[in-house]
Amino acid sequence: MYNFIKFENRNARQESRITITKSHSFGFPTKFSSDNGIKKFKYVILFYDKDSESIGIQFTNDETDSNKFSIIKYEKYGASVVARSFFKTNNINLEKHHGKYKWKVVEIENIGKLFVIELGNKKLENK
Repeated sequence: MYNFIKFENRNARQESRITITKSHSFGFPTKFSSDNGIKKFKYVILFYDKDSESIGIQFTNDETDSNKFSIIKYEKYGASVVARSFFKTNNINLEKHHGKYKWKVVEIENIGKLFVIELGNKKLENK
């Protein structure tokens, strides 16, 4: 007998990537959010390594960190974070660096698990 499952992800972004937008935001498409359990978190804490031009993103529910950014969750389209102050403070040129990025998970001593994107190593074309 058949065991059909209804397809319910029409128009969902099926890419496991992190996006930087020109509007000072990080985008976490549906697949990335689902694969990494992003919906269970409320905030991100952001880190920047100027030498390597890398951004570290830590997902957290820590209410006490005063430098956290709230995650905006969408029912069908993953999640995003508006981080205008982060981009401006670190002089990150969004005209140059907006787009889609592959990411890696790195465990940093005294910080923990970070999702890292390297601004100088954009691997996906803007489409």
